[in-house]
Formats: sequence, structure tokens, C-alpha cells
Amino acid sequence: MQAMSDSQIRFDDGAAYERMMGVWSRLVGEVFLDWLSPPAGMDWVDVGCGNGAFTELLVERCAPRAIVGVDPSEGQLGFARSRHMAGVARFERGDAMALPCEDDGFDAAVMALVIFFVPEPAQGVAEMKRVVKPGGTISAYAWDVLAPGGFPMAPLQEELRGAGITPLLPPSADASRLDALNALWTGAGLTDVATREITVSRTFEDFEDFWASVEIALGMAQATRDMDGAARDRLKDGLRARLPADDAGRITFSARANAVRGRVPA
Repeated sequence: MQAMSDSQIRFDDGAAYERMMGVWSRLVGEVFLDWLSPPAGMDWVDVGCGNGAFTELLVERCAPRAIVGVDPSEGQLGFARSRHMAGVARFERGDAMALPCEDDGFDAAVMALVIFFVPEPAQGVAEMKRVVKPGGTISAYAWDVLAPGGFPMAPLQEELRGAGITPLLPPSADASRLDALNALWTGAGLTDVATREITVSRTFEDFEDFWASVEIALGMAQATRDMDGAARDRLKDGLRARLPADDAGRITFSARANAVRGRVPA
């Protein structure tokens, strides 16, 4: 088996990430925010904001007073700044385990599709608790990457396994499990902790539309970035057989995220 564990998953291109994962993020984010049902006028910190997809959803859906988006990638932050027109968000480079924010400065902290990338998830939760006021909300959602059908790129992962390549998982993949999220939130001393699953479906116009997302994903890690043309063709043929199109040529499939919320003790 060729392992991908020696290569990092890198998200430096905000536009490419939007094509691959931003649409999925918005689909699950809509349901997530319905579940949170936050009041308007809050100050938010969006931890691991990436290219700003979820930040913009917060702006559209939650009428925030202000948002600080934090991410380690300048490429992603540049895309987030370029797309943001409402003027309520600012974006800062920083680490989820050492947020560049003062204590008790926010009403809510959120990690959207981020907790499994944090090397020490408990430290990430502790940092969110530090920067949120007593009584404030701390929440997250993450693809259920260890369960069948949990991750949007699960069909690609299965094909890679068939080709003898072990797909690269995020460094804290275990944190994506529902029970693990519950344990992280309760272990941080948060109250009113609740969890839920969120299943969403995405439709691609045709197989080539789907394949464009796959090619972006292949470029995220060195082990697949350097695949030759023949190997890519075999992968493409396998995915085409795995995901049959409807009569109009469209491809639809589902992915599942796990979500958690809690409060900082008053």
C-alpha cells in the first residue's frame, strides 16, 4: 500500500477550495445554523475560516454585529477578504490552538469543518472557551470522515484504496465522531451540550463537473498530485462506474457531518 500519511493536506488556494468544498460547506452550514438558531447582533469568531465560505453564511443568515475570521493560510484569507462585501468581518492569520484574540471578547465561537485539522482538538476547544464570554456559545461541525458515506470525497477515497493508495486523513480524524465531539465539549466544562447528525446532498451537472472537484482534491496531497495520466484515467473510470448519472446526466450523492454546541458557564 502506498501511504499518503507523509504528505500534508494543504488548502492554500481559496478559489479551488470553494469549487471542491465550499458548496458542501454551505449546504451543511445552512442546516447547522438552523439548529443553532442564534440571535442577531452577536460578535463571532470563525476559527479556521478558510476562504470565508462559512463566514459569509454567518453574515447572510445571522445578522452579526462583527466577525473575526482566523486561519493559518494567507492564500485562503486573501480569498476571504476579496469575497467579503458586508464590512462586518475582518480576517486575521492565526492558530486555532493560540487564537490572536483577547479573553471574553466574543458572544460565539465556531469551527466549521475544522476540528479534525487541529493537532490538539481539546486545546482548540479550550481556546474558543477562553475568548467567548460567560453564557456564550461554542459550536462546531465536522465531516464524519471515519464512517462510510460521511465525507464528500468518500467515493474518491474508495477508488484510491482500490488502487493501493491509503487516503490521507486529517491529523485528528477521531475528533469527527459524534461521541468524541460530545466528550470534547463536556470535557472543556461547557454546559447544555448537544449533538446531532446533518446529512446533505449535492448535485453535479454531469460527471465532468464532479471530476473537476476530484482533480482539485488530488492536488491537495503529494502522493496523488503526481499521479500519471494512466492512473488518473483508471481512477476516473472507476468513479464514473461508482456514481451513475440520472437521465439528465446529473450526479447526486450525500455526505454526513456531526455537529456539537455548548455554552460557556455563566
